[in-house]
Amino acid sequence: MTTRLYYPTSDLHEFDSVVQEVVSPSSEEPRSGIILRESAFYPTSGGQVYDTGWLITGANGRARVAEVAETEEGRIVHYLEAPAKLAAGEAVRGVIDGERRRDHMQQHSGQHILSAAFIELYQIPTVSFHMGDDYCSIDLTTPALTAEQVVGAERRANEIIFENRPVTIRFVSRAEAEKLGLRKLPPTERDELRLIEVADFDLSACGGTHVNATGQIGTVLLRKTESVRQGTRVEFVCGGRAVRTARRDYTALNESAKLFSTQLWDVPTQIRKSFDDAKVLRKQRDEALEQLAEAMAVASLNERRQTGAATVIVRLFADRDIAFAKLFAQKITRAGVPTVALVGSAADSPGLVFAQSPGGTVDVGALLKQVLSTAGGRGGGSRDFAQGGVPAGTDVEQLLQQAARTIGN
Repeated sequence: MTTRLYYPTSDLHEFDSVVQEVVSPSSEEPRSGIILRESAFYPTSGGQVYDTGWLITGANGRARVAEVAETEEGRIVHYLEAPAKLAAGEAVRGVIDGERRRDHMQQHSGQHILSAAFIELYQIPTVSFHMGDDYCSIDLTTPALTAEQVVGAERRANEIIFENRPVTIRFVSRAEAEKLGLRKLPPTERDELRLIEVADFDLSACGGTHVNATGQIGTVLLRKTESVRQGTRVEFVCGGRAVRTARRDYTALNESAKLFSTQLWDVPTQIRKSFDDAKVLRKQRDEALEQLAEAMAVASLNERRQTGAATVIVRLFADRDIAFAKLFAQKITRAGVPTVALVGSAADSPGLVFAQSPGGTVDVGALLKQVLSTAGGRGGGSRDFAQGGVPAGTDVEQLLQQAARTIGN
């Protein structure tokens, strides 16, 4: 069993050890793995992701540790980026990626404080924690949070951070832990528990890496909330991530303000105004298109030709989409004159719309399928209305004439 050097302290970034075993690649895991006698590399566990870094040998060898995982048997496996050139019994020096470790310490310690703040202020416990590459999240046992609660918890967490309270690690028996009033007692039956204590604020059992004082977290920034199966998920970032996120948000907001020629704080108002203006414009456009379609329908009916017992209107729109073709066909067939409308669009995604006035004698659904089958198109509909699409480059005018000839026959 590997000795976990990160347990008593999270500041250890370099250490000496010995290779106990080399795990060969397999069909399930194509990478080589190394098991060390002792290690300061943290494996994915408890919502926190793994450390990365290097294993260095005396012969100037250097192997990149790409992932660290813990097996069901409790073995810590260091997966390497390249095939292993190490052997059992070989001495190595482990070097942790310090920037990544510091980031994880900030996020995990910030989570402890944030979870404690939600309990202190609102008696809302945390049921799970997740650390991602860009943001972290906690799931809370509440169906919803108000904006005031989010701001309140963030403010309280940052108060604790700014006070730079000590964060300490100690080991106690489970029996002793049950008497200490932990925020959450782990369900596993372990003889010894590792406790993380934020002075006079939080005491939790945890195996992760943490800062020595809350000031090292920097700050905590709550991002958004959403409903999940367990309750409410709160996304947050701490430390360096909070700075990078705030900078990214500010840059986006500043660019938006420039586009609107307004101040940063007026951007939401300008966006709402733009949405309202766009809604009005869409309504005006739709009304104009309907009027245009109706005027075109009237003009076409005045120029209609009789084919047998049916009045057939054939029209191709080269620069209007299938939605307008549909609107035109509807205006034609609802004008009070028994009519069959064979309409096509050659714009964007080309297509056909066949329609007839109620009570007509033509099955336009069957007619459309017949025409589409010759062009490799797809579509369908009822006896009185049908619509379909054809491949790009299809001669839509030819298909319309083919349909008109079929009706004429």
